[in-house]
Amino acid sequence: MKQQRNTRQREVVLQAVQSRRDHPTADQLYLDIVRTYPRISRGTVYRNLKILAESGRIRQIQVPGADRFDLRTEGHHHLLCIRCQQVADVSCPYDTAADRQVARETGFRMIHHSLLFEGICPTCLAREEKSPIS
Repeated sequence: MKQQRNTRQREVVLQAVQSRRDHPTADQLYLDIVRTYPRISRGTVYRNLKILAESGRIRQIQVPGADRFDLRTEGHHHLLCIRCQQVADVSCPYDTAADRQVARETGFRMIHHSLLFEGICPTCLAREEKSPIS
């Protein structure tokens, strides 16, 4: 991959990801950034998120609805609430043996794998308990 020069705009986008403890969408990051840098375009934010993910400085998580971005780039898994779309890290260990097995079976050179657990978060469960569906 061609070496990308580090621009001020890219640093602003990276800082926006670093300032979050959740897994924001590109739109959420754009809204954060535009408050401080009103002249930045949505396209600039999206383009720089893509470059940062491709370079390995952040991780792009593909989930239904909208991709999310994560500062943690080491192998780990995620949990998606199917009600509110919240994404959270899962603490179960990343299984490098699965990468090796898939590589042996397919001939692929594995980079990493991604595992997404889907469920209903405690907040949504509590909300459902308070207002049961009749």
